Amino acid sequence: MSGGAEPLVRNAGEAAFSVEFGNEISRELNARATALAALLEREPFDGYREAIPTFRSVLVFHDPEADPERVRAHALDLARRAGGEPEPEPRHIEFPCVYDGEDLPEVAAQAGVSVEELVRILSGRDYRVYIIGFTPGFPYLGMADPRLDIPRRSVPRVRVPAGAVAMARAQIGIYPWVTPGGWHLVGRMDPALLFDPGKSPPSGCLPGDQVRFLPVAELPERPAGETAAPPPPAGPPAIEVERGGLLTTVQDLGRPGYQRYGVPWSGAADPASLVFANRAVGNPDGAAGLECTLMGPVLRFRRPALTALGGADHRGVLHFPGGGRWPVPVGTSFLAPAGSVLRFGGPPDGMRAYLAFAGGVDVPEVLGSRATYLTAAFGGFEGRALRSGDRLHVGAAPEGARENRFEPEARRPPAAGPLRLRISLGPQEDCFTEECVDRLSELRFTVSNDSNRMGVRLDGPILEHRAGMKEIVSDANPHGTIQVPPGGHPIVMGADQGITGGYPKIGSVVAPDLARLAQALPGAEIGLDVVPLEEAREIALADLVRLRGAG
Repeated sequence: MSGGAEPLVRNAGEAAFSVEFGNEISRELNARATALAALLEREPFDGYREAIPTFRSVLVFHDPEADPERVRAHALDLARRAGGEPEPEPRHIEFPCVYDGEDLPEVAAQAGVSVEELVRILSGRDYRVYIIGFTPGFPYLGMADPRLDIPRRSVPRVRVPAGAVAMARAQIGIYPWVTPGGWHLVGRMDPALLFDPGKSPPSGCLPGDQVRFLPVAELPERPAGETAAPPPPAGPPAIEVERGGLLTTVQDLGRPGYQRYGVPWSGAADPASLVFANRAVGNPDGAAGLECTLMGPVLRFRRPALTALGGADHRGVLHFPGGGRWPVPVGTSFLAPAGSVLRFGGPPDGMRAYLAFAGGVDVPEVLGSRATYLTAAFGGFEGRALRSGDRLHVGAAPEGARENRFEPEARRPPAAGPLRLRISLGPQEDCFTEECVDRLSELRFTVSNDSNRMGVRLDGPILEHRAGMKEIVSDANPHGTIQVPPGGHPIVMGADQGITGGYPKIGSVVAPDLARLAQALPGAEIGLDVVPLEEAREIALADLVRLRGAG
């Protein structure tokens, strides 16, 4: 092994852990992290799922049933070897860039150079790709000229355009998608060069690559038809969307395996509710259905479809073509005849309802899943929420599918009283005061109106960081981790979480409680119960047994 401290293993929930090589941004630490991720791919342990290399660490995911001591020992053995061999020859990538970013004059002034000199500085060197994160294909590039070590913007932009080349703290980042962002905009390039879900790997940059920007007056035109849209499903559609509801998306059980490219698992926020709704109509557990948030859609059935509801009760009512209506019970399969209309009357007793159709919603797979990922606008139905006029196809009903099959666990009843979330500490609980950690189980929070599929924000008490420990060198964010920004208000990472982040994480919510949190309405009261890691693992395993036993 090359020089440096002994790798450190940190807890990151019941089915993940982090291997850290240090606590700074350096080429050596990044090379060791990248090497460990490659070794895990070549020499995986039994139960290995995937790994996310970052600036100075690797987040490793495994099956909850895997022996935690054995898998950590295996990863540590590989970590001691990582960096002991020469790095592979890097790929050299050139990106045409138009330097017309609106922050270019301000950055030049802070650096004490002219705009022309700043462009020469930015385009006059190669940048190492340290990590891919934040969003799919987003490369963190370093290091720039020391004169460019300037802070982020004091007020982040709500909307950064796709393809924006931005910088802060002597790093360069390129935004593949339209997102908020706090870096200074200096130029723009073709975002299609950064991520293409139809390619393998989908990310245009990989850790260890060397990137150089070529100044151009205009970006080259993209060849026509370079990325062909997948063909639509054959045959007539089964369902017409008359109203899309507040946020209705196609979801399945997600797309694990691509987090190293900045792609979250996505999928149903409450996966068990979708699983049991699928079982009610005879589908495989992972068939695609609809996730309906707070206010459901209005759907007209153009042909008969065996259907079932799961999750929260959004007061579904089936209106028959000849008149009459039927309040739809959650968890029971029913045949919606051609011409019938499904409406949701509310008020809902939980955040999300699920609709399963025998045969599953038929949309093209993207990276092995039909789940919608809204941030990057791919998967599901055209990468977006449903809206009026959309028409959905449904696959062939499985053999044995029938009406009136009842799956009682498809119903997700509301919590009686405050929702208690069991959490295990880590990976950065040492960034918080001892009193803060000791008092976690006494605190009460409420679900913020600003919550979404990326994360559930909790209003209430402030979680106090230790002095100088409000930020960390950006590392990976597991689904369910509790990230705490400098303001002290915790955010529980959701199904569409940002893959990397620079805020400390005090703990992780166990998987079954994370599904319950996904159903919590704004204003719901939340408590935290700290449990040892072994107990968190037992909780997760018991939930897996429950799911299998009910199948």
